[in-house]
Amino acid sequence: MRQLINTLSFGLLFCCLTACGDRLELAPEQSISGELATATEANVRNILVGAYAEAGKDESYGGQMQFMADLLGAGDRISWVGTFLDPRQVVTKDILTDNNFIALFWNNHYATINQANLVLDNLDKIESDPEERNRIEGEARFLRGLCYFDLVRHFGSGDMGVPLRTTGISDYAVDLSLDRSPTSAIYDLILADLQTSVDILPGSNSFFADEYSAQALLARVNLQLGNYEVARTAANNVILNSGRMLTADYAGAFNNDENSTEDLFAFQVTSQDGQNDLINHYADEENGGRGGDIIVTDAYLTLFTDTLDVRGDYFYASRQSGNRLTGKYSNQFGNIALIRLAEMYLIRAETNLRLDTEVGASPLADLNTIRARAGAELLEDDDDNIEDDISINTILEERFRELAFEGFFIHDIRRLGLSVDGFDADANELVFPIPQSEIDTNPAITQNPGYN
Repeated sequence: MRQLINTLSFGLLFCCLTACGDRLELAPEQSISGELATATEANVRNILVGAYAEAGKDESYGGQMQFMADLLGAGDRISWVGTFLDPRQVVTKDILTDNNFIALFWNNHYATINQANLVLDNLDKIESDPEERNRIEGEARFLRGLCYFDLVRHFGSGDMGVPLRTTGISDYAVDLSLDRSPTSAIYDLILADLQTSVDILPGSNSFFADEYSAQALLARVNLQLGNYEVARTAANNVILNSGRMLTADYAGAFNNDENSTEDLFAFQVTSQDGQNDLINHYADEENGGRGGDIIVTDAYLTLFTDTLDVRGDYFYASRQSGNRLTGKYSNQFGNIALIRLAEMYLIRAETNLRLDTEVGASPLADLNTIRARAGAELLEDDDDNIEDDISINTILEERFRELAFEGFFIHDIRRLGLSVDGFDADANELVFPIPQSEIDTNPAITQNPGYN
């Protein structure tokens, strides 16, 4: 993000493009026209920069998306002790349609999608170099696919997906009413966007999305969909060819001012730019937080019967309350790792187990790679029968240990048909409501079941 500071001063452009694409709002009088904003190659580049900055705000990938998913799916493993009512509604599964945290999440994702769409609508302005045009297109498709994936995971209900917009909006004076597209149509776009990104992005791209960022996200999406062979192939390719490697120790994967060796995609945070809302709610005051709104309970520690596993001790006591807080967020200017290589090992392990294959490595070997880095006792292969050694539950528990407090809880529960806090995986309470502000301004949209 250090390289973005100057370009983000393109303020008028950014202001006119950050309004949510689904909100029926008029562009402010001082905004420049959409035609002018996209008139040159330099302007289109700046829209892409603005899309990254928008996505990295605290309302979404700056932390709110991750901890809201944790609060929805963690059950008794964490507890909300903060004063804000909106996150507490998520914990109790009694969410109101005017929940502001959820509305900001929705609006921010559509603002990012709109900027990505404007870039894609104006690729003809990129005349300097075909490879540069591919890079810009690939990054825009990556961001759009990422945002739609998290929108449909959090707001999709059965066959009802979310509003699907694939054209940028620059004129907010027209009727923007739009109902929800089928879930299948949303996933079709996500998969197409990410595959195109894999095909046209470079193998390395500074801290921006590259070929392996897109392929890693493609692995995550296909795991969610149950497309295990595709997920396995993508995860395996990332492990073998991305050049990333696990950090030498578990703590090295977090609180980094620069991307770590295992970051496949991370949002950049500095003292001048970027936001880390995970710090705000997971950390105490000395580490830049509010004192520790989200605490780790004894129930989470029951996952660690192995005293050698450093992940079972990667916590600290709040200086204010003495409550147990995760050590993953203690640097208020640390980058937010959205996709780590460790996840790819776990995806490859699960998909190989489900398919009874050993592409790249056996499921046992991949689990032990993750456990060895954490100092945990290695799992043993007694009789070369994979199913006797480990199970899907074994891998799920390893995911809970390795990926905790990174926004995975609810999605693993829903895709595996589990329950949380007495609610089945398909319960209405485990899906966010369409924000009331969207219902009020978009008469074509349908609310999720269970919400009035």
